[in-house]
Amino acid sequence: MNLLIVESPSKAKTIEKYLGSGWHVIASVGHVRDLVPENGSVDVKHNFEPKWQIMPGKEKQIKLIIDEIKKADNIYLASDPDREGEAIAWHINDILNDRNILKGKNVYRVAFHEITKNAIKEAINNPREIDNNLVDAYLVRRILDYLIGFGISPLLWKKNLGKSAGRVQSVAVRLVVDREKEIESFNPKEYWSVTANCIKNKTQFDANIAKFDSKKIEKMTLENKSMVDKITSSLTTPLIGKISNIEKKKVQRHAYAPFTTSTLQQEAARKLHFSSKRTMSTAQKLYEQGYITYMRTDATNLSVEAVNDIREFILKEYGDKFLPKQPNIYITKSKNAQEAHEAIRPTHFESAKTELSGDELKLYNLIWKRTIACQMTNAEFDSVSVDIDVKNAVFHCVGTTRTFDGFMKVYIEESDDDTKDDDVKLPELNINDEIEIKSLKTEQHWTQPPARFTEASLVKKLEELGIGRPSTYATIMSTIVDRKYVEQDKQHRFHPTIAGWVLISYLSNYFKDLVDVNFTAKTEDTLDDVSNGKSDKLSSLKAFWNPTNATIESAREIKTTDIINKINEFMNHHLFNGKTDICPKCGGKLGIKLSKFGAFIGCGNYPKCDYTIKLSDPAYTAENNEHNDLPKEKDLGENIFFRIGKYGPYVTNGTKNASAKKYNADTITLDIARKLLNNDKKKVEPVILGKNPETDKPIYYYQDGRYGPYLSSNRVNVSVKEQPDLETAIDLINNKKTRKVK
Repeated sequence: MNLLIVESPSKAKTIEKYLGSGWHVIASVGHVRDLVPENGSVDVKHNFEPKWQIMPGKEKQIKLIIDEIKKADNIYLASDPDREGEAIAWHINDILNDRNILKGKNVYRVAFHEITKNAIKEAINNPREIDNNLVDAYLVRRILDYLIGFGISPLLWKKNLGKSAGRVQSVAVRLVVDREKEIESFNPKEYWSVTANCIKNKTQFDANIAKFDSKKIEKMTLENKSMVDKITSSLTTPLIGKISNIEKKKVQRHAYAPFTTSTLQQEAARKLHFSSKRTMSTAQKLYEQGYITYMRTDATNLSVEAVNDIREFILKEYGDKFLPKQPNIYITKSKNAQEAHEAIRPTHFESAKTELSGDELKLYNLIWKRTIACQMTNAEFDSVSVDIDVKNAVFHCVGTTRTFDGFMKVYIEESDDDTKDDDVKLPELNINDEIEIKSLKTEQHWTQPPARFTEASLVKKLEELGIGRPSTYATIMSTIVDRKYVEQDKQHRFHPTIAGWVLISYLSNYFKDLVDVNFTAKTEDTLDDVSNGKSDKLSSLKAFWNPTNATIESAREIKTTDIINKINEFMNHHLFNGKTDICPKCGGKLGIKLSKFGAFIGCGNYPKCDYTIKLSDPAYTAENNEHNDLPKEKDLGENIFFRIGKYGPYVTNGTKNASAKKYNADTITLDIARKLLNNDKKKVEPVILGKNPETDKPIYYYQDGRYGPYLSSNRVNVSVKEQPDLETAIDLINNKKTRKVK
């Protein structure tokens, strides 16, 4: 008998039906072995020798594998075709060798990038050895992450600085914090625009002022209203202008490359409002069922067979106008794209899969459309640029009309921010044509700070910087949220929590390399070099760990007061944002204080002065500092407190909460609080978590349902144990009643 070992049970079922009799397929269910989770599991003094253990709960799976191996003659290790997959194959092989199970057996490593009958047969007919370079790269990555975790995390715990620090996750938090610092320090600048409402042959269009008194006017030229008034007083409407210049040109837009892991996560976030984790989980299911190729890749090329299939489909479905004479070729931008051979694509191209439903159907359709579009002709546009002379001014406008859809008949990419303009159509215009200017519109503008990162834009930024790899983006996003270093607002944009600020304040001062984007990118390059055999495992570990360990040792000696002073220096603008940092109670200096319950603002004269401000309360933010003269918590007596929470003011006696939206810390009284808590016969008001992008209807969280807490949106109810975040709520509501699409 032949035994094939894969990673997931669903993949095992799909593959076994292709192989037929004489074969059995079994799953390892992911990783089976990891470092012992205790200090000393990597012996730094003896060439970083690791101490492994079977992961909790996996001994049963190992026994199942061993039982099947006893019946088999040939064993095929078919874990995923990337660094982590190679590590799983190596771990299984090592465990079985240690237990002397493989004597007299043939062991092969096979890898395939799509679960189709031909791809699996091809892989089995061309087995190989375990790639030790890929395994070494995994070992370097895992050992470094372990050493950093057990080296730095205890320092964080001891001084209440955070839960943990990661080699890549900390850089992601640093990017979010740095962006927030840019936003907070941003000084908006005033500028004005002057727009002419033009009419030609009963067609209206707008033109922006480009010159006045022979001086060129750009976006920031008009700095104040007096400059605008000078123009409008000179150009009293209605006016007649004359076209002095017309430039016409043909513009083409090329099709987008097929998806890599990064671009799939970005586009699924924009179009489908999926988190990176949700995207990868859904893509994993599609891959395991044989619908798409392997979903962890930074390559943009497609196989010759796939390109031919796509071109046949385009010719049949859309005609030869949409089929380029030669296939479109995409060059992979990633510096070290070596772990996968193709972009993410469907395994078949005849049509979209109607047997899918829910998230799987949505993501499959996205991949299918993008892949078909990537081999279609360019979209074509007519662009017309026009200058209109009127008195001592020139107005300018540009019209764009799509003349041929090309690939846009199938697919149009979204953008992170609303920056793309729709087609602007102009009437037929010629030199010396007279244009009626009906009115002038003046408008005041302010420059805007950089936008906060979304998951899509943060993944894009990490990729641009060379930080992280296809297998890690989703984990990075979920980790920084789970550890509460960042939060997402209603627009799904990241902002750092106080915990995130404190962590980066500390790391930026005492572990600069760990949060330095260039250093982290260089480490990623080193891992790639180990994968490619350009660097060896031991020298790579020493090069990273020796200086990092020295930094850890020196950090142990730093006094807590010195650390707090540095954090205060880093966070001062964020905490006070130009407001006073003088204690209103004693005149001392306010600053950050650390405790096991979280950071807070306290007086420097403690213990003589006990004045504090809670920072864990979302109501305390830099932009709401003007309200900081009112306490965010007030002890009303009888163990009843007034607090301001995420969803507004409320009163609590420890067991029951009641909304107090009409009150603040000055107007609330014990008597009012008693009435709110004891006399309120109504159910607690539901919490609006946000809108469901599928239905544009709000999602409500009820904590007092007949059977416990539940979600409700558009007549769909789902029971929950506790209040979820918006993303989880959307997922639960949209996937409660999945129906097959016919």
